[in-house]
Amino acid sequence: MENFQISIVIPTFNEATNIEKLVRDIRAKTYQNQPEIIVADGGSTDQTVAVAQQMGVKVVLSPKAGRASQMNLGAAQATGNVLYFVHADCQLHPDFVSDIEAALQAGYEAGCYRFRFDSPAFMLKINSFFTRFNLLTFRGGDQTLFITKTLFEELGGFDPHYVIMEDYDIIRKIWAKNRRLFKVVPKNVLVSARKYQTNSWLRVQLANLSAMIAFQQNKSPQQIADAYRKALNYR
Repeated sequence: MENFQISIVIPTFNEATNIEKLVRDIRAKTYQNQPEIIVADGGSTDQTVAVAQQMGVKVVLSPKAGRASQMNLGAAQATGNVLYFVHADCQLHPDFVSDIEAALQAGYEAGCYRFRFDSPAFMLKINSFFTRFNLLTFRGGDQTLFITKTLFEELGGFDPHYVIMEDYDIIRKIWAKNRRLFKVVPKNVLVSARKYQTNSWLRVQLANLSAMIAFQQNKSPQQIADAYRKALNYR
């Protein structure tokens, strides 16, 4: 891909601690060629915006909360020809720049990583194992998502209608266009286990399964989101 340039878009809501850690981690892994970093905030009530501004990254304030709307706004402000959507509580693989460039050179236009959790819990290792399989059930935004800006715009970006499952929806659209465009990089990003630490493994699995079934049945995203939040405790 000519003039390869990544713009990293990070949707945030009350992630003051994590955003500083993530930005420092990105810069440490890309010290020779710093990518554009865009924090797209959805109305944080903590110091997320102030911390991001102090870190010297581009900050955009979304008038509408929700990852889909926030990431679309961040993408619209991006100057790179490759978009890399990353959750604030992830840690990227050290090779992410070269991995993404190699995938694009090989003809892929989008993709993600496998993941592992920042926890030694055995059941979470099982979850991580299944992310090597290129099935929608085993995908998700925590695995990060890279996509050419051309394809992103062609697909219309993230659908703001999806206040939850927006990541699954856009992958489904990529696959509908051509499944061979999508690459699962055989390396891991590190994902926070905080949801599992607040809830039991079984409780999270049941909530995830219910959300996926409802998504595949084309149930209302707002109904899915409401049921998901009712099923789990957040911190």
